[in-house]
Amino acid sequence: MDYGRVNGGHMNGRLGRERSRIAVAGASGLIGGALARSLTADGHEVVRLVRHAPGGPDEVRWDPENGRVDAAGLEGCDAVVNLAGAGVGDHRWTEAYKTRIRSSRVHGTTALAEAVAAMERPPRVFVNGSAMGYYGKTGDRPVDESAPPGEGFLPGLCVEWEAAAAPAREAGVRTVFTRTGLVVARGGGAWGRLFPLFRAGLGGRLGDGSQYWSFVALHDEVAAIRHLMDREDLSGPFNLTAPQPVTNREVTLAMGRVLHRPAPFPVPAPVLRAVLGEMAGDVLGSARVLPARLLESGFRFAFPEIDGAIRAAP
Repeated sequence: MDYGRVNGGHMNGRLGRERSRIAVAGASGLIGGALARSLTADGHEVVRLVRHAPGGPDEVRWDPENGRVDAAGLEGCDAVVNLAGAGVGDHRWTEAYKTRIRSSRVHGTTALAEAVAAMERPPRVFVNGSAMGYYGKTGDRPVDESAPPGEGFLPGLCVEWEAAAAPAREAGVRTVFTRTGLVVARGGGAWGRLFPLFRAGLGGRLGDGSQYWSFVALHDEVAAIRHLMDREDLSGPFNLTAPQPVTNREVTLAMGRVLHRPAPFPVPAPVLRAVLGEMAGDVLGSARVLPARLLESGFRFAFPEIDGAIRAAP
């Protein structure tokens, strides 16, 4: 998929018209990597924040968990995008791993926000990752950006994660938070675990299947981030979720249709909890999250429906 050139509603402002220098933290991850490829395809200069010694002028060293960044390497950047953080779905949530999840996001965001605030010529925009986990479990009640945070580990993390960007915002840098849903992609994230199961004929609904999954195609995720980078009148939180959330039962049926594999057997909740531990509560929980502000800004989803998002998954 050519993320740089498929119209998703971005590329209307200065960042879209002129060659820009854009720093991306988390460029080795699923979303950050796709964003970096999209920007590079359109001729922009991408500076990657890395934990090792820089291998050239396109890399800047940082240590997110210890809150350090080579701020000099960010000079001249028109935008800074922070998508770094230990994977929420990569491990069981032991107390040690929950500490790693938090420190990789909160400390890294603080370091970048402080570096941005101290720059002689700060970037025009600071885009900081967040998650739809901000809202917690909402059942079948739809929520948009006006809703308060929920309760539990993920909502608390998201509140702290977004608050860590305060230095940039207080310095007058336009700051955007991307509250991302479940990204539909074969190459990573929670959905990356589903594709092999369904291809093997082992997929099935989770629990009773009534919980809402607020998804977003990887293509639309990248296009939305670029739209938010480009529009100088947009700031604050934006839900990056497709406008038509679906239940887990509907996801199961769609995966079976698209991959031509039956999915007859449910995964009982006790089994899922035994495998995933505390994280199972967030998998089994229901979050019906709507992208109200993104739609109001004029963004157009290329894959608003689940079947199309699955078919387009890279």
